[in-house]
Amino acid sequence: MELAEVQHHARDILEAVGTVIDGKAGAISTALTVLLAEGHLLIEDVPGVGKTQLARALAKAVDARVSRIQFTPDLLPSDITGVSIFDRQKNEFEFKPGPVFANIVIGDEINRASPKTQSALLESLEEKQVTVDGFSHPLPDPFLVVATQNPVEMEGTYSLPEAQRDRFMARISLGYPDAQSELRMLRQRETASPLESLRPLVTLVELRRMITTVRSVYAASVVEQYAVSIVQATRTHPDLRLGASPRATLQLMRAAKSWAALNGRGFVIPDDVDALSGAVLGHRLILAGRAGAGAVSAAYDIVASIVASTPVPLDDAV
Repeated sequence: MELAEVQHHARDILEAVGTVIDGKAGAISTALTVLLAEGHLLIEDVPGVGKTQLARALAKAVDARVSRIQFTPDLLPSDITGVSIFDRQKNEFEFKPGPVFANIVIGDEINRASPKTQSALLESLEEKQVTVDGFSHPLPDPFLVVATQNPVEMEGTYSLPEAQRDRFMARISLGYPDAQSELRMLRQRETASPLESLRPLVTLVELRRMITTVRSVYAASVVEQYAVSIVQATRTHPDLRLGASPRATLQLMRAAKSWAALNGRGFVIPDDVDALSGAVLGHRLILAGRAGAGAVSAAYDIVASIVASTPVPLDDAV
């Protein structure tokens, strides 16, 4: 697929999802970027701002198999991955796939499930397969998990461990809409929800072709070094106890390629890396001696300061 066609399809998806989530073009663009970069997305915000709506709208815009998992304290790992059931007629065990076997999986309130159940997602997020009773089952291609969680209400929740947060390519926060967007939302939804009228805009085959095109976007060595410099700076920053992992470096470059393709370019520039550094790196960092909601915004501020102080490659070198 040509870059112009990728950009055309992406524009249609962004416009369609934008009718459901008013005034959040940046968050929607990042969500689509993650989808085309073959990553996973964590939407973290207070209740009622449209986290699940964004996930559902993105899923409906693509003609793919979609499933939704409501995470609760009594949810079991087998409720996600599936279970082997003995077939008396065949005299053997038969695997019954769980809801994780879909192209787009919406995990609502992921931090309400127990750590044991959360860990059932680790293999699928990284290796795109599920192992049950010693047998590995590949997941559909493409495969995207969009998980939501509320960072404010901690009662009855289990914080995601660093290993699981690191498997999400990006974390976004929607925030409250501005007054005009909220007023427009009231007028548009008096009689019907725009999510109900949303129809698939790309087929699964077209989505795979878009992903293949994104993979082929060129990244010069100096741009790769620029991304590495940003990530390595998080590991030596005095205010951070844990910096970004090598997995973060890989995902930052994949996301930058996707961002470049959405902007109609077949090559990555430093601005692409800058635009996504906060979303890709911020949720992976642990501050020294600080926790809570304030630590999240502080981590993003540190990423912004690192990006601002990292020398940008010269234009002729890119």
